[in-house]
Amino acid sequence: MIEKHIKIIIDEKACKKCGLCIAFCPRKVYVSSEDGRPAVARLSACTNCKLCELRCPDYAIVVGGEDDE
Repeated sequence: MIEKHIKIIIDEKACKKCGLCIAFCPRKVYVSSEDGRPAVARLSACTNCKLCELRCPDYAIVVGGEDDE
């Protein structure tokens, strides 16, 4: 089995704390931090579906992975 490497970048300056990424994530990867911004809590659960990235109205989330050759 090939191990996948997923990276999630949250632009804190662009994020307006709407919570859509938390609400739309089917695997509950995100939690709300004390200041209301999303925080990655379960990176290993991420399936790279990019629903959080697609739903973010501020383009504050980028989900990427390394392609294994």
